[in-house]
Amino acid sequence: MTQDAATPALDDLLCFAIHSTGFAFNRVYRKPLAKLGLTYPQFLAMAALWDEDAMTVGALGAKLSLDTSTLTPLLKRLEAMRLLSRRRSPEDERRVVVSLTPQGSALGAEAGEVFACIQAAADLSPAAFAKLTRDIQTLRRNLERAEEL
Repeated sequence: MTQDAATPALDDLLCFAIHSTGFAFNRVYRKPLAKLGLTYPQFLAMAALWDEDAMTVGALGAKLSLDTSTLTPLLKRLEAMRLLSRRRSPEDERRVVVSLTPQGSALGAEAGEVFACIQAAADLSPAAFAKLTRDIQTLRRNLERAEEL
């Protein structure tokens, strides 16, 4: 089948470039995450908590763009690993607050290799890496706004 001029090739689609890059991230992260004993989604949840400890499940889900039905089993596994705790908020029993345990906090100090491996694999200067991150964040925000229209 020939390519229609109005139909871009798969490799020319931004959505596919981002989608396939996500899989490449997972492959690069695999070894350093194995050393930490975490999966990629677990690592993202921990990274969010290393950035801001003691947040509600709802706030954590919003930060990770995950719904509660996806996030809860992930948090239960991290709790079983003794990396975090989940407790009902004393102010509002309907809310569950997720907090790092001392073991979970300590793991954050070991996570530097995970963050560094992507920057090294990307082969970008720190400034270019930071700019690309900001550009992708802007793209995500713009797409989220468009979704709301």
